[in-house]
Amino acid sequence: MYHKTQILVFVGETGSGKTTQIPQYVLYDELPHLNKKLIACTQPRRVAAMSVAQRVADELDVKLGEEVGYSIRFENKTGPKTMLKYMTDGQLLRESMHDHDMSRYSCIILDEAHERTLATDILMALLKQISERRKDLKIIIMSATLDAQKFQKYFNNAPLLAVPGRTHPVEIFYTPEAERDYVEAAVRTVLQIHATEPEGDILLFLTGEEEIEDACRRIGLEVDEMIRESDAGPMVVYPLYGTLPPQQQQRIFDKAPEPLRKGGRPGRKCIVATNIAETSLTIDGIVYVVDPGFSKQKIYNPRSRVESLLVSPISKASAQQRAGRAGRTRPGKCFRLYTEKAFKKELIEQTYPEILRSNLSNTVLELKKLGVEDLVHFDLMDPPAPETMMRALEELNYLACLDDEGELTTLGSLASEFPLDPSLAVMLITSPEFYCSNEILSITSLLSVPQIFIRPNSNRKRADEMKRQFAHPDGDHLTLLNAYHAFKGAENSGQDAKKWCHEHFLSYRHLTSADNVRKQLLNIMERNGLELLSTPFNDKNYYVNIRRALLSGFFMQVAMRESTNSKVYKTIKDNQLVMIHPSTVLENPYEWVVYNEFVLTSKQYVRTVTNIRPEWLLEIAPNYYNIDEFDKGEVKTALTRVAEKIRRKQAMKGGS
Repeated sequence: MYHKTQILVFVGETGSGKTTQIPQYVLYDELPHLNKKLIACTQPRRVAAMSVAQRVADELDVKLGEEVGYSIRFENKTGPKTMLKYMTDGQLLRESMHDHDMSRYSCIILDEAHERTLATDILMALLKQISERRKDLKIIIMSATLDAQKFQKYFNNAPLLAVPGRTHPVEIFYTPEAERDYVEAAVRTVLQIHATEPEGDILLFLTGEEEIEDACRRIGLEVDEMIRESDAGPMVVYPLYGTLPPQQQQRIFDKAPEPLRKGGRPGRKCIVATNIAETSLTIDGIVYVVDPGFSKQKIYNPRSRVESLLVSPISKASAQQRAGRAGRTRPGKCFRLYTEKAFKKELIEQTYPEILRSNLSNTVLELKKLGVEDLVHFDLMDPPAPETMMRALEELNYLACLDDEGELTTLGSLASEFPLDPSLAVMLITSPEFYCSNEILSITSLLSVPQIFIRPNSNRKRADEMKRQFAHPDGDHLTLLNAYHAFKGAENSGQDAKKWCHEHFLSYRHLTSADNVRKQLLNIMERNGLELLSTPFNDKNYYVNIRRALLSGFFMQVAMRESTNSKVYKTIKDNQLVMIHPSTVLENPYEWVVYNEFVLTSKQYVRTVTNIRPEWLLEIAPNYYNIDEFDKGEVKTALTRVAEKIRRKQAMKGGS
């Protein structure tokens, strides 16, 4: 089939080996060392790209990074000998910006296409176009679900090949009533399986890092008690989520522990994972799956421009994928912590593609750089709502990345070189004008990794005291910078940085990863001739310049304090009432603040907040803060006052 057609849709059950085997068949068929072209296999997740590349390198008996390598954001493990390259879909998209025809590749395999990430959707549309220009390019779309006809139709009725996986029957159990606290119920179920079921490992699905770490701790404590009180076997618990470092991720493949004594009850392992373990990674030995029915999803509201991660019910397709995880090595059991009625009536069939629930400003910028002129008629499998598109164009126009005709500007073209959100990229590019590109580079890197401050439940008070040591009165961005400088100081003075971080309640892992991101961004800056500058530290404008530079990218994320309630702020233009997140270091409520993200929990919060002056807004972003366009109200009155003040000052200067 591969020989007969240019585009092939391949459906294989999870665990049929499609991710590891198909690329190897293609490798022996294409013989890339003779035609000097590579084979790419994309994965929606970094963890999958790394672990699969390692597995295939072992199978081919080569060293990872030589003939088989991987490339993910901020990390590239490939070399001149590489023929088969596993990469995230976002990485391939970045490459195609500089090579519109993907001329380095003879075959591109899009794996896990059913996950429908933003990058996968755009790649499918691009590959569909490229396939008409390059008849020698082979494309394989691999998917694990029943949704294959849709892919087939989209790729002009490409042939479909379906390969059954070896799966054993899985018995499914539902709860008689809905559970009130799904984490509590999940922990209880895991312990019950451990106490009563025959040997076999357990996989529990939860939604995010904090929840997973908490559950791991609780299960660990209870198991120790069970071992002391009864003859239960030993059980090790491993967490698994995207930001976990690779060495720790690999531990999930370790063998289950031996019985405590000869002839005693067998040991088992329990893996507590996000939906990363749903399709991307296959862990042998899993016999029991515990599925509370939730996952974290990105949801964007173009009206209020708020993108938030919300815990929401999974789809039926996801529930089936999860259950299938139990039947890999022998018949298994899946415990769903919801009722059968809820499964049939309340869960949607398929998860909505990411492109329908994301902020598209980054995507629009990428498409412009890829040479797509007509965004409206760009052939996406599921086109997003026009309103979301308009919002993205408007945002990029305010950031000066697109001109009024919607064409890419020099700044926009430069911004697309950075693997960052447009506002972060613009902030970084304009920072030399504020004489603080060194510091903004560090802040950008710190904003690109998960939280560096650790606040364990058992020791919150001490953690807060430590954070106060780095606190800057003007806000959280500068506090991050202080913490980073202190970390680098400790590292350079020859102290044990890991120990130092532990004592100061900072995440060594996230700080080193920020360091790595900083190096990569620095290379891009140098390549594009952006100067590295700093205001002298003892200059009174050192922090002022940094705060002004923050606004050059984030002027659309500004909030002003309500006059009636000092705790409540109103976001500019969108008029959302928000509060400042409790994790902030700001002690006195400033009038005007710039924020990094909008968080929706029980209340609306803005997080990572820094104090600014309103006159900077009129100076740095006059188009956005055009007072005539504001609706009547507090914000307009305040800005008018500020503009008056500036005019008076200038008149006095002129007069003198």
